Amino acid sequence: MIAVSGLTHKIGKTTILDDISVEIPKGKITALIGPNGAGKSSLLNLIARQVDTQKGRIELDGSNLEQISRSDLALKLAVVAQHVGVASRLRVQDLISFGRWPQHQGRPSEADRKAIEVSLGKFDLGDIRTRFLDEISGGQRQRAFVAMAYAQDTDWLLLDEPLNNLDIRYAKALMKHLRNMADQDGKSVVIVIHDLNYALSVADCFVGLKDGQVHFSGEAGEAVTAKTLSNLFDTEVQLEVFKEQTFAVHH
Repeated sequence: MIAVSGLTHKIGKTTILDDISVEIPKGKITALIGPNGAGKSSLLNLIARQVDTQKGRIELDGSNLEQISRSDLALKLAVVAQHVGVASRLRVQDLISFGRWPQHQGRPSEADRKAIEVSLGKFDLGDIRTRFLDEISGGQRQRAFVAMAYAQDTDWLLLDEPLNNLDIRYAKALMKHLRNMADQDGKSVVIVIHDLNYALSVADCFVGLKDGQVHFSGEAGEAVTAKTLSNLFDTEVQLEVFKEQTFAVHH
């Protein structure tokens, strides 16, 4: 479990997160949702320890996040940030191989090579494995970064807007992969996502953020209602069920 307590974060004099306390369960998919500027990415970055904690505490599986070494954290938690800068003259397969560095520390084994091949296949990147990142589309690059995190094979996977640049085929496939990772592999997934219907299709739990505060949190069937979503986004949202799937209608 990830336990956040009393977390406050400021950039200059602007409060981005204000006394956040929330628990994110293990072995499930948790969606961080909310309007622009709500603090979703900031919360994810603090959990990923890409940003230093200013006030409050974050625990990962019972351990204070600040007391976990960077090398140990990389074995527990993989991250795909919203904006990632890497050398453009890097091949797809080499990018994915970086995901295995925490395991082999420069001495890749057959297991590491197999993990890379599995990731290439799972995210349909085999045909472009030797192409450079600046030679492929934005959607293909996005899949490559997710494949790198998948190859890292950690208990926790944190994704910030992973559907960016993906067409409907690959967006659907990615969400299916995440669902399978939780159900079949026991992985824990935390995802920042704007598409409510994709979130409703796969997430077990939700954290609704607005103005740097938690407006609601909990399991999907209890926390997510037409009222909580309408209040969160300041616009009318209705929930409709079609073929046993709940959809958010807001057009």
